[in-house]
Amino acid sequence: MNEKPTITFLGGVGSATGANFLLKFPESPRPLSILVDCGMFQGDRYATEENQKPFAFDPAAIDFLFITHAHADHIGRVPKLIKDGFRGPIYSTPETKIISEIMFDDMATILEREAADRGVTPLYSRSETAQALRQWDVIPYHNSFSLPNGVTVTPKDAGHILGSAYFEFARNGQKLVFSGDLGNTPSPLVKDTEPLVGAKYLLVESVYGDRNHEDREHRVEKLRNVVLDSIKRNGVLIIPAFSLERSQVILYELNNLVEEGKIPSIPVFLDSPLAIKLTAVYKRLKHDFKPSVQQEIASGDDIFKFPRLQFTQTSQQSHHIDFVQNPKIIIAGGGMSTGGRVIGHEKNYLPDARNTILLVGYQAVGTLGRALFEGSKTVSINGEEVPVRAHIDMINGYSSHKDSDHLVEFIAGSRETLKQVFTVMGEPKSSLFLAQRIRDELEIEAIYPEQGSTYTLDF
Repeated sequence: MNEKPTITFLGGVGSATGANFLLKFPESPRPLSILVDCGMFQGDRYATEENQKPFAFDPAAIDFLFITHAHADHIGRVPKLIKDGFRGPIYSTPETKIISEIMFDDMATILEREAADRGVTPLYSRSETAQALRQWDVIPYHNSFSLPNGVTVTPKDAGHILGSAYFEFARNGQKLVFSGDLGNTPSPLVKDTEPLVGAKYLLVESVYGDRNHEDREHRVEKLRNVVLDSIKRNGVLIIPAFSLERSQVILYELNNLVEEGKIPSIPVFLDSPLAIKLTAVYKRLKHDFKPSVQQEIASGDDIFKFPRLQFTQTSQQSHHIDFVQNPKIIIAGGGMSTGGRVIGHEKNYLPDARNTILLVGYQAVGTLGRALFEGSKTVSINGEEVPVRAHIDMINGYSSHKDSDHLVEFIAGSRETLKQVFTVMGEPKSSLFLAQRIRDELEIEAIYPEQGSTYTLDF
């Protein structure tokens, strides 16, 4: 009988979404089963079908669940796990629990609406989201938590969004690390990713494992130029933005550009009820920002408020945006254009060459955002073929994920101790490219695991 720990890859492989990793310690006197993340698959219809499938394990047999951060592709199936029998404790940073409560409410609303449209039962209900929060406890950064079998867990700051963590599992002086998503340091708002030290095994994200971002100066200048070009054409600039982190970053950057006189003051709309709620949370958790941003706030700057910015909470307010004179900027919920209010705006404004769609994040395969990024001349929106005449721009530098060079730099922090690296949470070409870089440049064994594969750990 194998008495060594194993890791099984149940999501977040072959795709950037659906993070779900099972760590098992089979030895006596008490076998231990730990999940890290339980996220939704996102993208095309395949993702919806995957979310509906039973878990590849017995949820009732899981002892602990650790959550790296509050994006849907890391927490989206937690209530389903509860529904299917999981009754163990859930752990994350305090900030992640606060944000997850808001995210769960939004996801439940969407699932209820979609299920009603299709005449099916929702993936889960609000009773399961409420139960998940009752089972949820918190561990602040750097606080170590003891598990059975001599295992301790310590969250470190991943620098991805507020509350994001990578988890160090330690035993017998050795470390196994789950990276979660790693931030694009330096971030405009959150603190830098903490260095990786002394890891023996590492599961590392690889969304941008095969490419690099613009530097900060370049991304700000590009944003400014896109705004100015849109104004020159008297058009509408639509920014499909993830409600969590990306919307707040774009507001912050626009605030600085307006205050510094680098762009004129024109109407700007944050058109996402979820982003509005999360922006209020960000204001409340301002002491978690990087020191330079805390100093700005202390000096009296409201970093999420500037002239002619409006938060459009209701559907009526959202529809009224169409009657506001151009030029204008709409930051709308739905970062991959798979749902949210951005869909309506894209349907209205894509056919007009004066307008611009600015993509500021990863676009999964099968999404409308990916079709726009790849240059489609027509797209289907709510069953209608819509011509794409608007300008399509992309700024990778606003991604909240590390790029290829910085992933390698992060991994190199444990170059002397690492035995094995698993590249996960990326499309196959990105994960494979990063694995090859790790082997070639750092001379560390790197593996791109397959869905459902299990590896034995000497740990």
